[in-house]
Amino acid sequence: MPIDSHLLVLFTLTTIVAMITPGPDMLFILGCGMRGGPRAGLLATAGVATSEAVHVAVAAAGLAALFEAVPVAFTVVRIVGAAYLIYLGVQMLRNRKGLDSEMPVAAGGGMSGRRAFASGLLTNLLNPKMVTFTIAFLPQFINPQLGQVWLQFAILGAILIALEFVVDGAVGVLAGRIGGWLRRRAAARRRVDIATGGIFIGLGVRLAVER
Repeated sequence: MPIDSHLLVLFTLTTIVAMITPGPDMLFILGCGMRGGPRAGLLATAGVATSEAVHVAVAAAGLAALFEAVPVAFTVVRIVGAAYLIYLGVQMLRNRKGLDSEMPVAAGGGMSGRRAFASGLLTNLLNPKMVTFTIAFLPQFINPQLGQVWLQFAILGAILIALEFVVDGAVGVLAGRIGGWLRRRAAARRRVDIATGGIFIGLGVRLAVER
């Protein structure tokens, strides 16, 4: 086996604990599901998972050295990612008055699947903390003495992405069903979009101020 079995078990257990703990990704997917329905929640998960695949590749290639060699790169990417999240939140708050004329959630809801996927992908890609977390986390479960380090990274990355779909995907679908039920009522629909927009803005501010 190209990976240490004991490290593999430890990695899986640790990742599960990390996944079920509410964090930025889960809150983002929750918001997408509430606004766009189960499909949007699932596609937002797919976008986040795709970005995580990129992060794993970056970690394996050792590109984290860029942030060490050029510290300003970390700040630039962090600010861009935060600005994008805040933009999404502001757009939701601005569009809340036109909810009564929107199509029913079953026909597309307040967020299309394509936009949910792109938002999940870009938001996570522009979060340097996810890159640095991946770089700090995955190598702890790599055994260089076994060789085939790239293959070990690939196995761990595949498990990470699979768990992302299982946990956050379930959250997105459930939020979509609850959000769809709420959006059938005009007053509740406005509250959903206000809450979702607030979540996105809050995440953006948190990302901007964290060091």
